[in-house]
Amino acid sequence: MNNTYISFEELKKQYPDEWVLLGNPEIKNTAVLGGVVLYHSKDKKEVCYIGRDKTADFSTVTIAFAGDLKQQRKVGILQRI
Repeated sequence: MNNTYISFEELKKQYPDEWVLLGNPEIKNTAVLGGVVLYHSKDKKEVCYIGRDKTADFSTVTIAFAGDLKQQRKVGILQRI
């Protein structure tokens, strides 16, 4: 396993629009500044489930999105009959 620290800017270049599991993350005011990449994927659930086995050697871990997270929500309207 490669335990090299990567800054968040470098993460965005290497893993654009992917979810990244980071070991020993550096966090300041809720912003992720970087960490050790443990696993990455476009699928957040995959990162959560498969990445879980890769976290044993780290005291803290976090998941970050290395892209522009724009959530589009569909609003449903229910009509009473």
